[in-house]
Amino acid sequence: MKNLALTLLLAVLTIGSITAQEIKWVSFEEALELQKKEPKKILMDMYTEWCGPCKMLDKNTFQNKEVAAYVNENFYAVKFNAEGNEVANYKGKEYTNPSYDPAKAKRRNSAHQLARFFQVNAYPTIVYLDEKAELIAPIKGYQTPVQIELYLKIFATDDYKELSTQDAFDAYYLAFKPEFKG
Repeated sequence: MKNLALTLLLAVLTIGSITAQEIKWVSFEEALELQKKEPKKILMDMYTEWCGPCKMLDKNTFQNKEVAAYVNENFYAVKFNAEGNEVANYKGKEYTNPSYDPAKAKRRNSAHQLARFFQVNAYPTIVYLDEKAELIAPIKGYQTPVQIELYLKIFATDDYKELSTQDAFDAYYLAFKPEFKG
């Protein structure tokens, strides 16, 4: 009887690990290197340690199996602490956080130069880069799986290139049919 219970428990755990989907996060440097071998867009989650909506984005959106599968297939995913002290090399320039205060590591700190370069002034912000690591757009704020689906698909498919006006984007938005469960 104990063997049967153990076998069932292992089966449930195995099935759970097969169906669970996690985003394959890489560093910014790794994403840039990976782009050279296999061009893909970059999704960069600009977060901070103290940001509640950032934690909600991790738990509610990035843990969603449909979001994770789509991100893994179409993007290199990067988590970047927008107030951290990481050194980032981008397009031949080094970006740092010269005003970083280690005593404030878990609370508000100064903004990283790379976050400023990508026009990040609210958290969370998801920065989307094309296959050549050029900025497509920074999208501010918490998004549910259903809300992020629009941006994931509009950028992955290059549909954004056809939307040069607010009216064109509004029409796209109204016609968009989300498929992710949220």
